[in-house]
Parts: sequence; structure tokens; C-alpha cells
Amino acid sequence: MLYSFIICLISGIGAGVGTGFAGMSAAAVISPMLIAFLHMPAYEAVGIALASDVLASAVSAWTYGKNKNLDIRNGIVMMLSVLCFTFVGSYVASRVPNTTMGSFSVFMTFLLGVKFIVKPVMTTKESMAAVSPRKRFVQSLLCGMGIGFICGFVGAGGGMMMLLILTSVLGYELKTAVGTSVFIMAFTAFTGAMSHFAIGGMPDIFCLAVCVLSTLFWARVAARFANKADAATLNRATGVVLVILGLAIMVVKFLGI
Repeated sequence: MLYSFIICLISGIGAGVGTGFAGMSAAAVISPMLIAFLHMPAYEAVGIALASDVLASAVSAWTYGKNKNLDIRNGIVMMLSVLCFTFVGSYVASRVPNTTMGSFSVFMTFLLGVKFIVKPVMTTKESMAAVSPRKRFVQSLLCGMGIGFICGFVGAGGGMMMLLILTSVLGYELKTAVGTSVFIMAFTAFTGAMSHFAIGGMPDIFCLAVCVLSTLFWARVAARFANKADAATLNRATGVVLVILGLAIMVVKFLGI
């Protein structure tokens, strides 16, 4: 019991910091940790991870929104397409072997962190306003379909993909991108978690509770810090957090530590 508590607590710390700072899916950290150290079935681990994402993303979105770093109107377009395809991805995931699960975001987390350090996002809110609403609508719709499928299939709430798309494709400045990403993730993670629980049954309640509470607390702390930081500092901090978490996930998954 103590061992499970420590693993879930550490998983929640990493997931919460990643969510609050960079809009990272808690599933990218929690899933491999629970699978590697607690030998939990992948489908159950993904369900716990997605459930942990819900409140952590919601409190992060509230924090970013309070600081006017959240684009709800355009985020809803992507969210609706993501929600629809999350069901599809979750169903497909229930039909594949455990080894196929939870590997997608391992490299993406690390590489995106390097990207923020080497080539920071310095877009301003003024330049965001110059983007064609029609173009953003179409891009959000199409990208949301792909992100939703990935969310349901590998348990990644789509945070890394959404952050990359919002900053690189849709031209968002970093804080607004993270705020919009966690806003969307709160709904997609809820949908994914409910789909997993409905198909696979309820997970270990103790692990679920520890992961949810730990992720929620640290996401709140990280989001408050991120909203007070300037763009350059936030880019560096986000990059460092993602690189560290990415490396840790790779060690857990591929070295079997």
C-alpha cells in the first residue's frame, strides 16, 4: 500500500507540473509509471490517468482564464471534434494488446521541450488577432479529429499535440495556447475516462484517488506560477519541464527501471 502510494504521488507531481506549465496530458506521465512500477494493466492505467487529467486541467484552465489567457470561442471548435473522436479511439484501444498502449507521447514530450528551449514561442496576442477566423475554424476542426482519436486510443489527453498545433499552426501565444489546451483537455479527458471505465470497469480506487489529488494540487501550483512569468521565462521553464519529464518517461518505459 505504501509503495503504491509513493508511486501514485510521484506520478501526480510530474503530471500536475506538466499540466499546469505546458498543458501536458497527465496520462503521458501517469500511465507509464503505473504500468512499469505497479504492473497495472495498460487500459486501467490509462483510465486512471485520464481521470487525473480532468480536475487538473479544469483548475489550470480556470487559472489561465482568470488571467485572460484562454480562448474559449475558438477552443470549443476543436473541443467538439476532439470529443467525438475520443469515443472512437477509446473503443479501438479496448481491442488492441497492452503493449500498444501508452507509447505515443514519450518522444513528443521530450522533443517539444527541446523546441521551446531552442525556438521559443514569442507570438503576441496582437498577431493572433490577424489570423483568419475561417482558416482557424477549419484547422481546429480537422486537427481536433486527429487529436481526439489519439486521446481515446493511447490515453494521451492530446495536450502535447494541441500545444504544438495551437502555437505552430494556429499562431497562439504560449500562455493562451496552454490555457486553451487545458480547457479542451478537461472535457476530452472526462470523455476518455468515462469511456474507459464504461468499457473496462472501475480501476483501483486507492490509486485513482492519490493520482487525482496529487495531480490536481501540483497543476494548480504550476499554473499560478506560469501565469505570472514573462514569455521568455515561461518558454524556458516549459521546455525544461518537458525535457525532464520526457527523459523520465523514456527511462521508465524503455529501460524498465
